[in-house]
Amino acid sequence: MFYLLLKHVFLGPLLRLLFRPRIEGLENVPAEGAAIVAGNHLSFSDHFLMPAILARRITFLAKAEYFTGPGVKGRLTAFFFRSAGQIPVDRSGKDAGQAALREGLGVLAKGELLGIYPEGTRSHDGRLYKGKVGVAAMALGAGVPVVPCAMVGTFEIQPPGKKIPKIRRVTIRFGAPLDFSRYVGIKGERAVLRAVTDEIMYAILGLSGQEYVDRYAAEVKAEEEAERKRTRRGPR
Repeated sequence: MFYLLLKHVFLGPLLRLLFRPRIEGLENVPAEGAAIVAGNHLSFSDHFLMPAILARRITFLAKAEYFTGPGVKGRLTAFFFRSAGQIPVDRSGKDAGQAALREGLGVLAKGELLGIYPEGTRSHDGRLYKGKVGVAAMALGAGVPVVPCAMVGTFEIQPPGKKIPKIRRVTIRFGAPLDFSRYVGIKGERAVLRAVTDEIMYAILGLSGQEYVDRYAAEVKAEEEAERKRTRRGPR
């Protein structure tokens, strides 16, 4: 109920009015049945803008930190994400990937739409990074199509660290569904998971026009943060 109120009464109409999103390829999102919508992730605003324009409900696997923040703000954030039907996933530890996989397959088993950001984190510089293979494992495990999606302009309205987004028009593009049924029977092979994931990322790249980096975003972020710390300390 809360999800429907947000989408159709409160947040959805406001977002469509303020950001006037250009929507391309919406017909590529299946009207029924299970499917994965895999997109780039440029901004915190992505969590709200894509669901606002979809006719169907979509469930995202959200990082657990959104549900465990301290204070009043943390409790409100947790309430919002839970009420909107989003699923917390602990991204730390060796079992984090399996937990996310189980949760995602559970959503797909109910015939619903599952939203995934294959990069695993927001892009810190607007580029598209290497995708993690969890999206392929879910697509092959559930035998469902993957709809590539590109958010265009959301990095400019709300880059990392900016709390209030700029009011500017954005574009949301959906590509043709990707069918991976040719991999039936060999879905557990690591090379297959990598190939499927790369095909998904290539489709997102074609829609977004971003610069591509063949490395994981989290690794690049960690390296850049370490370099900033070294620079602040200065030479010894």
